Amino acid sequence: MAQRLVRAKRKIRHAGIPFAVPPAHQLVERTAAVLAVLYLLFNEGYSASSGADLVRRGLTTEAIRLGRILCTLMPDEPEALGLLALMLFHDARSAARVDSAGDIVVLSEQDRSLFDGAAIAEGHERLAGALRLGHPGPFQVQAAIAACHVGAPDEKDWDEIAMLYDRLYEMSPSAVVALNRAVAVSMAEGPGAGLALLELIAPNGLPDYHLLPAARGDMLRRLGRRSEAAEAYREAHDLAGTDAERRYLERRRREASA
Repeated sequence: MAQRLVRAKRKIRHAGIPFAVPPAHQLVERTAAVLAVLYLLFNEGYSASSGADLVRRGLTTEAIRLGRILCTLMPDEPEALGLLALMLFHDARSAARVDSAGDIVVLSEQDRSLFDGAAIAEGHERLAGALRLGHPGPFQVQAAIAACHVGAPDEKDWDEIAMLYDRLYEMSPSAVVALNRAVAVSMAEGPGAGLALLELIAPNGLPDYHLLPAARGDMLRRLGRRSEAAEAYREAHDLAGTDAERRYLERRRREASA
């Protein structure tokens, strides 16, 4: 990374590229890239790709700070508002996502009294502002899904969440969205339906992505196919990047093997 930065600085210096705010007509075409980078920054903090800890608070806090600045500078950009709402809804659950030992607590078992009510309220406000602008986009749909997850457990409508993932897949037909859609369908229609959708994801669509075998393991476990579930959890464990994820997946593997 240090070498990349040196090369980039050298290129800027030799080419005489000035540091300047882009003119207004270029802002719109650059917005999508800026939003993508902010979300990558947030995701690395929300679910670290490697290391001992699952959550890196410094990164999530910085991504949200920059998101607020962007929304101040571009108050009529619905996807900026949608991204900020999405990050706020996710970040609101941070205190409940791991226990005192740093182990993962799944959403269904999280202590909702630990959720950040102010962040949730701001997320709803930002999402409502985005929807009023009348130009739906992927970040707004993801924010709507995240809003369902921070609501009361007995109010969660998995059919609605699955429908939102259908809409998101129409906008962004990626393998990751397909995986999340399959998980939602497994909750709405049963693990068999979700597993059938997982099988449609191309084998090379998510190489080395531990959440794919982890999701398969969960569906197989719910179907009572415990030995297959244990093998899927083992595969996910070997691919996971953080110690917290590996401990969780090893625990799941042992439970399936018992």
